[in-house]
Amino acid sequence: MGTFGGYTQWAVVFLIIFVLFFLLVPAFGGGSCAGGMGAH
Repeated sequence: MGTFGGYTQWAVVFLIIFVLFFLLVPAFGGGSCAGGMGAH
């Protein structure tokens, strides 16, 4: 149970990082292309 709990915690942390990275890359990388839809 301890190993499963640690694995789940790592999975959640990795998932959060992956989601943030997936949201930030288009925001900075494609900002010039999709600037019309952004706040800028």
